[in-house]
Amino acid sequence: MSNKTNIAIIGCGFVADYYMATIDAYPELNILGVYDKDADRLNVFTNYYSLKSYPSIQAILEDEQVSLVLNLTDPRSHYSISKQCLTANKHVYSEKPLAMSFDEANELTELAKTNELQIMSAPCSVLGKAAKTLSHAVKQGFCGQPKLVYAELDDGLVHKMAYKKWISISGAPWPYRDEFEVGCTLEHAGYYLTWLMEMFGPVKSVTAFSDCLIPEKIDPEPPLEPSDTADVSFGILKFENGVVARLSTTIVAPHDHTIRIFGEKGIISLDECWNNDDKVYFRKLMRIRRKTFLSPFKKQIKYPSEITVNKLDRGNTKMDFLLGVQAIANTIKNKENSILSIDFCLHVTEVSLALQYAGTNGATYITKSRF
Repeated sequence: MSNKTNIAIIGCGFVADYYMATIDAYPELNILGVYDKDADRLNVFTNYYSLKSYPSIQAILEDEQVSLVLNLTDPRSHYSISKQCLTANKHVYSEKPLAMSFDEANELTELAKTNELQIMSAPCSVLGKAAKTLSHAVKQGFCGQPKLVYAELDDGLVHKMAYKKWISISGAPWPYRDEFEVGCTLEHAGYYLTWLMEMFGPVKSVTAFSDCLIPEKIDPEPPLEPSDTADVSFGILKFENGVVARLSTTIVAPHDHTIRIFGEKGIISLDECWNNDDKVYFRKLMRIRRKTFLSPFKKQIKYPSEITVNKLDRGNTKMDFLLGVQAIANTIKNKENSILSIDFCLHVTEVSLALQYAGTNGATYITKSRF
């Protein structure tokens, strides 16, 4: 019996190249073929990577060799595509979010459980070296009992950048209309939500605000649909274990992907969550006579065992997108538990949606899911 996991990819746009970037490091992942609704794009992608193309989604669903489907379509198609795959007895690894509503995401997870299948979703950077080192530092008590977290996911003034010229390595343009219409919170909040949830457990409540500050992002092109998708969100997350985190997600503020974890003994920090190999530092809280202050010197914290870092190196993106695919493959083949469990991914989606749709009046949301 082969130890390989047979995979089909649905969607070969901009993000698909990120998944292909580290494929040579995973001989146990076997891509049987690809489908995309854009025939020209499908032809370019399959020729570039020497892959087989499927003529339709139905052809993938009917291929008994396919065990796992990578759903790399646009976010508003995630629910319908994933549902088709689960109904056809295929495991699913989806790009984020699982779905555009909690009810749809919950339906997918229940369908997977009923059919004894796995469904996981990106982002998977929580499985990388940087996230593991940060979690190790917290759980080993470097900063004492964690109390407060500041996490930033600000990507700069994207609408001022040359985003129409952003092309993937195989030639796919960045889908800017879809990115703006779906919103940066659903696209990016998961990068730190997964890390925070792995360290501190489920989020009990979300108090958030979101707004569209720059509706004219693509002028003079036809308006976005919807035209008022939030391009900023700010959330206060209260975890069940008592930790409070402030998470900012914007495409308006200057680039900042830092995280700082405040404890009774000092601060643990990291500069770039999109780098699987970023360094983690600790600054000690010191007391001299009546004054308390942070040490001007920071100490690098290292993970206790060696971790191989497979990553693409493209701009700020230095991540291995296949870590999550490897995780679901191991779960399917070896029944290995992964932090990216069905219930964990549902919880990440639920909190992301609460942040996205908080609105300008603000809202406090009590979560329903747990892991």
